[in-house]
Amino acid sequence: MSSVTETLPTKRAREKMSDEAFITSLVAGVAIILFLIAAIMVPNFFQWQNVVNLVTNNWAVIALGIGVTFLLVSGNFDLSVGGIVALAGVLSVWFAQSPDGANALSTGLGLSYPVAIACALAGALAIGALNALFVVRFGIPSIIVTLGTMMVARGVAQVITHGSQRNTNLPDEFGFLGNLSMFGTSIKFPVVLMGVLLLIAIFVERKMVFGRLTYWIGANPEAATLSGIDRGRHITKLYLFSAGIAGIVGILLASEYKSGFSNRGLLMEFDALVIALLGGVAIAGGFGSVIGMFFGAIILAVVTSAATGLVLSPDWQFILKAVAVFLAIVAQTWALARRNK
Repeated sequence: MSSVTETLPTKRAREKMSDEAFITSLVAGVAIILFLIAAIMVPNFFQWQNVVNLVTNNWAVIALGIGVTFLLVSGNFDLSVGGIVALAGVLSVWFAQSPDGANALSTGLGLSYPVAIACALAGALAIGALNALFVVRFGIPSIIVTLGTMMVARGVAQVITHGSQRNTNLPDEFGFLGNLSMFGTSIKFPVVLMGVLLLIAIFVERKMVFGRLTYWIGANPEAATLSGIDRGRHITKLYLFSAGIAGIVGILLASEYKSGFSNRGLLMEFDALVIALLGGVAIAGGFGSVIGMFFGAIILAVVTSAATGLVLSPDWQFILKAVAVFLAIVAQTWALARRNK
C-alpha cells in the first residue's frame, strides 16, 4: 500500500514536470520566432549587440521576476517589488549622504557605504516581512496586501525625497557597484549578478527540497498542510526572498544612476508579473518555471524593442504588450489542453 502511495505522487510529479518542459520549450520557440520576425521587419535588428541588449537592458525586471515566479508558483502574488526598488534605492542614498548638506535633499545620515547598503536592504526586507505578516498571519489575499505595501514603500520613498530625488553629496564609491564593468567587456556587474541569481534559482527550483515544496504548496495547499509542511514559514521565506532581490535591484539602480528617485521601478512589478505569465507560470499556482520566466522576458524585450524600432508611440507599445500577454496565455492554455487530451 505504501509503495503505491509513493509511486502515484512520483508519477504525477514527473508528468507535471514534463508539462512544464513542454510549455518552456513552447515559450522558447515563440521567443525565437518573434526575434526572427523582428529581424525581418526592423532595420539593423539582427545584430549581436542588439541581442545582448535584450538581456542587459532588462536585467532588473528579470531579477525581480525570479522572486515573483517563486511566489506565483506557491499561489501568491507580489506586487510590492516596484515600490521596494524605489524605497531601497532612496534609502541607500539617504543613508550614504553626508550630514552637512546645503539643503534637505543633500543631507543624509553620513553612514559608510557598506553600512548604508545593509540598512537599505533591511528596509526592503521589512516590506517583505510585512507582506508575509498580513498574508500568512491574517489571511488577507496577497494581491491586496502587496498592492498596499507597494504604495507604502513608494510613499516612504517620496517622503524621503520630498517628491523629487537625492543625487548630491554622495561618497565617491557610491556609483562603483552599479557601473562596474566585468571581464573587460561592456557588461556591468548588475547583469552578471542577475545571471548568477537566475542560475541559483534554477538549481533551487529543480534540485532542492525548497523548490519542490513551493510547487506542492501551490498545487494543493491543503494536502501540503496535511503532509506536515509549514506553509506559513515557507511563504514567509518566499516573501523575504522576493523583497531581498527587489532591494538589491533598487540599490544597484541607485548606484548606477548615482541618485535615489522615488519613481524608480514604476510599473516594474507589473512587468515582472507579465514575464512570469508569458513564461507559462500558472496564476493559480503549482505550475511554471524560472527558465520559462526568462524566455517570457525575452519575448517582452523583443516586442518592446521591435516596437521602438518601428517608431511606434508608447501608447501603442503598451497595447502591444497587452496583446502579446493575452495571446501567449491563450496559446499556452490551448497547447497544454491539446497535449493532455
